[in-house]
Order: sequence, then C-alpha cells, then structure tokens
Amino acid sequence: MTAPKKPNYDAVMAALKRRYTDAAASERATPWEVVLFTALTARSRDEQVEPAFRALMKAYPTPAALARARVGDVERIIKTIGLYKSKAANAVAMAKTLIRDFGGKVPADLDALCRLPGVGRKTASCTLVYGFGIPAIAVDTHVHRIVNRLGWTSTKHPPQTELALRRHLPEKHWLDINRVCVQFGRDICVPGKPKCWQCPVAKWCAYPRKTPAPPSVKNPAT
Repeated sequence: MTAPKKPNYDAVMAALKRRYTDAAASERATPWEVVLFTALTARSRDEQVEPAFRALMKAYPTPAALARARVGDVERIIKTIGLYKSKAANAVAMAKTLIRDFGGKVPADLDALCRLPGVGRKTASCTLVYGFGIPAIAVDTHVHRIVNRLGWTSTKHPPQTELALRRHLPEKHWLDINRVCVQFGRDICVPGKPKCWQCPVAKWCAYPRKTPAPPSVKNPAT
C-alpha cells in the first residue's frame, strides 16, 4: 500500500482533467439524489439504474415521501435493476433514518453517512464529493484498477486503495479522482486490455503490459 517515490499526481491529474472536463458542473444533484442514486448503483451500471431512479424520484421526491412508502411499491418501481429487493428495503430504511436521526437532511459527514442503511464508504464519499463538494475519495472498480496500474498503489481491494490514496494523494485532487477515473476507465483504461496507445498519461504509467496499437491504427496518440 505504499506510493512510488516520485508519483506524478499533478501531471496525471492535469492530463486527465484536460481530457475529461466536468461538463455537469452546472447541473449538480442534491445530496439526497446523490446518496440514493449511488446506493442503487451497487453492482449495477449507471445507465441501467437511471430510468428506475428517475421513476423512483418522481413517485417519492423527498426523504419524507420515501419514508412513508411501502417496500413492495418501491420494489415494483426499481425491479429492472439488480438486487432490487434489498435495495428497495434499504432505500425506505435510509429515508426513515434520515427523518428520525437527521431531521430529513442528508448529513455532510462520512461517518454519519455510513450509518444510513445501504450506504458504504464509496457511496458516502460520492455523496460528499458530488452532493456537497467536500473532498473525499470514492474508490470504485475504475479507481482501484487505474491507480494500481499507474503504480500509485499496490492493493488488492478497493478499501485498501482508499486508505492508500488518503495517505498519499494530495487533497487538492480528491474532488476529481473519482470522476476522471470513471470516465478514463470506461474510455481507455478499460478492464482486460487497456487502449494504451490512446492513453494521455502512458508516459507516467507503471503498468508493465502496455497494449500496442493494432495494425489498423497508423498514428496512435500517446
């Protein structure tokens, strides 16, 4: 879990931020929307969850409304996503906990967020970053894979990766690390064989099995 002696945090983050601009900066979601959506995305892709989430928010737009819902009704709304039964139960329980313990407001604190049903450290960190603009490190599979390939960490599991990044990654990058890694991980640094010939940060990357450009690519961007 140690970082390299001379990590290129600033150079890598600058390159990724240039490539993946924060186009949604003017359309921030509320903390309630972020925590609920992120909890629903566990083991599911965002694009699969979005229609169910929109339908759920239309039916129950506030924690107070969702706290009064029957779990079975929530199940029917989100039944197209994975683990919908447990997620429906957690969503209603989350809303009830917010009403009972936090006055109906999503707390802006990592430990308090983790007290909500269905909320782990990744969801809590996403809520801080995307809902409140508070620096936190949300480690999903993309972040875990990419920072290990870069050589920033040498970890086996996302919780270990979060701890390593909290120790070594300058806090000025915490608000952006999840966003740029998610986009980068879907676009270039994909699972399996990454598209290293297109990578804007290849020269700083420690990954030993860099993928060469296929024959059809005449002038790969590095």
